[in-house]
Amino acid sequence: MKKHSHRQQMRLVGKNGQFNLNIVRLGSSPLGFSDLYHWLQTLSWSGFFGRIALLYVLSNALFALVYLAGGDCIANAQPGDFKDAFFFSVQTMATIGYGAMYPRTSYANIVVAIEALFGLLGVAMVTGLAFARFSRPTAKVLFSRIAVITTQDGVPTLIYRTANQRYNQILEAQQRLTLVRDEVTAEGQFMRRFYDLNLVRSQTPIFALTWTVMHVIDESSPLYGMTIEDLVKHQVEIVVTMTGIDETVSQTIHARHSYLAGEILWNMRFVDILSKSPDGKRFVDYTRFHDVIPL
Repeated sequence: MKKHSHRQQMRLVGKNGQFNLNIVRLGSSPLGFSDLYHWLQTLSWSGFFGRIALLYVLSNALFALVYLAGGDCIANAQPGDFKDAFFFSVQTMATIGYGAMYPRTSYANIVVAIEALFGLLGVAMVTGLAFARFSRPTAKVLFSRIAVITTQDGVPTLIYRTANQRYNQILEAQQRLTLVRDEVTAEGQFMRRFYDLNLVRSQTPIFALTWTVMHVIDESSPLYGMTIEDLVKHQVEIVVTMTGIDETVSQTIHARHSYLAGEILWNMRFVDILSKSPDGKRFVDYTRFHDVIPL
C-alpha cells in the first residue's frame, strides 16, 4: 500500500464531464482512418472546420495540377497559370460555372466530370457530418462542486446536488453513483476497484429544477467506517452518471461528474435554495447552489 500512497491522483472523469484524456495509454495504437467518423465527431468545431478548409484547399490545388498537366485545356485561362487553374477547379467543384472559363478539350471534360462527382460526394459528406455534430443531444446538467457527508434523519449520508440548466424537462432521469478506490489484494496485487453506492432515490419521472441525491452510509455501504484520511489514502473518487430523455428532442442524454476526496466535506450541509414569497411564488436561488454551512 505504501508503494502507491504518494502518487498523484488522476481524475477519472474530467471537470467537463468527459473521460480524462490526460491518461496515457501505453501500447495502444490509434485507430486512424478505421475510426474516422468518430474522430471527426469528437473534434472541436474550430478543429473540424479547419480540417475541412484544409482538405478543400488541397483538393482544389491537386485538381489544378491535373488541369495544368493537360496543357492549354481551359478556355480563357492563362496557359500554365496555377491561379487560373485553381479557381477553375473551385468553380467546378462547387458547380458554380460562371462561364468565363470552361473546358476546351476532351481531357479537361473528363477531369471536370471526375471533379464534379468528387465535389457532390464531398458536399454530401461534410453536410452530414456537420448536421450530426449540430444535432447531437447534449445535457446541460449542473452538479454541485462539492459533496457533503452529513447526518440526515440520524444517519450519516453522502449528499450532492444536481440541477437542470435548461428551461425544459428531463424525463425518466436516472442517476448512478460509483465509488472508485485503490486496493491491494491478499496476493499483493494493486487494483482500482469499483463499488456501486445505493441511492435513496435513484430515478425521477420529471427532472425540471433541482435534485438532491443522497446515499445512506450504513453497514452495507463501501463508505461505512471510512474517515477523511481513508478517502485520501485510498485515492477515492465518487463517479456520478446520469441518463434521461430530453423532452424537446425526445433523445437520450448523458451527464457525468466526479468527486475526489478533497471535494467531499464532512459535517456540513447545503444551503437551502428554495424559498416562497408572500404571494405564493416559489423561487430557486442558483447563486447559492454550491454553498454549504457547518452543522
